[in-house]
Amino acid sequence: MVAGPETIEFEPGAIGATGRPLPVFPDPEPLLTHGPARIAAVCNQKGGVGKTTTTINLGAALAEQGRRVLLVDFDPQGALSVGLGFQPHELEYTIYNLLMERGLRASDVVFKTNVDGMDLLPSNIDLSGAEVQLVHEVGREFVLGRVLEPLIPDYDIVLIDCQPSLGLLTLNALACAASVIVPLECEYFALRGVALLMETIDKVSSRLNPRLGIDGVLATMYDSRTLHSREVLAGVVKGFGDKVFHTVINRTVRFPDATVAGEPITRFDPASTGANSYRELAKEVLERWRQAGRAAPGHGG
Repeated sequence: MVAGPETIEFEPGAIGATGRPLPVFPDPEPLLTHGPARIAAVCNQKGGVGKTTTTINLGAALAEQGRRVLLVDFDPQGALSVGLGFQPHELEYTIYNLLMERGLRASDVVFKTNVDGMDLLPSNIDLSGAEVQLVHEVGREFVLGRVLEPLIPDYDIVLIDCQPSLGLLTLNALACAASVIVPLECEYFALRGVALLMETIDKVSSRLNPRLGIDGVLATMYDSRTLHSREVLAGVVKGFGDKVFHTVINRTVRFPDATVAGEPITRFDPASTGANSYRELAKEVLERWRQAGRAAPGHGG
């Protein structure tokens, strides 16, 4: 892997879970200034693959690296908000109000989380009505991008937790994102829908958002003890090659425990394997953005 004149180092003889030599990702350089933000959608139309877990914990790990991070809960189930200790049904304003009410400012809906440098745009069940209400809007695929625009100068990274479908809400996320992170459970049925997702990303890229790319496919809920997990991961690497992140997220009970506590794993159990995996993923994501040259100079990586 070459990035300009620099080369990523590899641990001598170390082979990662993906069966490839394991790189040593450098610690990203500290930022001297913040913004404008790079938007990444965390997307897979299959539920239960680790989208919300990845959004929360990747966001927290990026914040540990000195990035200002905004998490956008764009799923009517509100799991991202719950996972950060909020009760969505008790909130006066959510992303739904921001989409549907012209006079509302984005800053009125942003909440601070218990992680320094990481904020939240929450969601609740009201958002399910937006899909129907937006159908007749002119430029309906770009509504989310318009409401996020005032926030872009204040952050380095915006992560959008998409709902498990390829409907209008997900299209809005893809239309305003620079790239997509695809969590994929290491289980056979999780593989089957990925081709459809990739097709959708291609269509959005050609018709709505030419700058949209794929950051990578993230293997989640991996259990090295089972032949099934190992075979699925090998199949993912065979199918997607270098698009598969070297970092693999292992299955552990600490993730649901952290969710119940309303904290990212990096705060709930900072020394755990899960916390360290997401810290490695944060470094890998920032390095991929830097190598791709898509992040603006001096920020985002």
